[in-house]
Amino acid sequence: MFKRRLYLKALLASGAALGAGCTMGARNRNATSVNATRIEVLETLTRANDYWQANHQPTSWAFWDYAAYHTGNMEAYAVTGNERYRQYSTAWAEHNDWSGAKSQDKAAWKYQYGETDDYVLFGDWQICFQTYVDLYQLDPAKDRRKIARALEVFEHQMRTPNVDYWWWADGLYMVMPAMTKLYKVTGDKRYLDKLHLYFVWADQLMFDQDAGLYYRDAKYVYPKHKASNGGKDFWARGDGWVFAGLAKVLADLPKDHAAYALVLDRYRRMARALKPAQQAAGYWTRSILDPNHAPGPESSGTAFFTYGYLWGINSGILNHDEYTPVVARSWAFLSRTALAASGKFGYVQPIGERAIPGQRVDQESTAPFGVGAFLLAAAEMSRFVGG
Repeated sequence: MFKRRLYLKALLASGAALGAGCTMGARNRNATSVNATRIEVLETLTRANDYWQANHQPTSWAFWDYAAYHTGNMEAYAVTGNERYRQYSTAWAEHNDWSGAKSQDKAAWKYQYGETDDYVLFGDWQICFQTYVDLYQLDPAKDRRKIARALEVFEHQMRTPNVDYWWWADGLYMVMPAMTKLYKVTGDKRYLDKLHLYFVWADQLMFDQDAGLYYRDAKYVYPKHKASNGGKDFWARGDGWVFAGLAKVLADLPKDHAAYALVLDRYRRMARALKPAQQAAGYWTRSILDPNHAPGPESSGTAFFTYGYLWGINSGILNHDEYTPVVARSWAFLSRTALAASGKFGYVQPIGERAIPGQRVDQESTAPFGVGAFLLAAAEMSRFVGG
């Protein structure tokens, strides 16, 4: 373990040196002093999370943007044991009555895009269930109220013949881990069987066999849509949602289930495809294969990729020597450039669904889902360097 820590430390230093040549070189001037110990990694995690919680009350809605933050906050709690983090997510869950969209009229439930209470079956309203299940599992009393709405929603959804619930890449992160978590609670194999059916449909819609990456949704499939270089346009945060989501699913999906081989194959293919697209400074550009389409650093996609890679290395699914240089470079960018001394996590592309030429993304650009992605990456990095 000591040897691995020294290896990562050297790689982080080299990755930071590469980053010094980019436009944020001034912010990387102390990059070679990084010490990749668990204490240092947890300091960055704590700085980012404490800053976020000090500046945002846990009274936000249960929609995807804030719910994604809480998936990271629960991982932060898992590696720190900081009860304030658990209490923050509990207060948020209570504020939202342990629910997503709250309509009781099942006949009116929808699953296309919608921000109102009748879009109960839309995945952006279901990501909150991941955190509710986590809090339920931590509860010695196992208060069923915490997962009652999740069970109600999925019981209804799984009884429908529909398979086209995940029509956009983000949905694979929003919902798939919720279903594997509920499987672990209930032992009900339907959660896995339906996940498999839904994923096969989504995969056929959005996965590019040649590139090994996912389009954000059907609107962006090549050649209907092209990047500025005339090639395929894969949005970094969109593929970040998928890569991180696949890692979360593999952590809970039984290896003997029919879905496992496909999920594992897509995860490994994404890992191979993303590696050569990483920029020298450690980040991925918003259009993964066309750095000039929307040039410059972006942290939310980079953080999700970092988490996905680290989880695979830590789990023995990805080769340590092959992929450690990737996370060394990306962690250097995340922890030294994207994360300010104050704890503000920047360079997060605002809410959207594609790489937008000319859109400004800088240190002042932050968002709850970006902070959540960083917390996921930091928590997994702490496991990597700490054993």
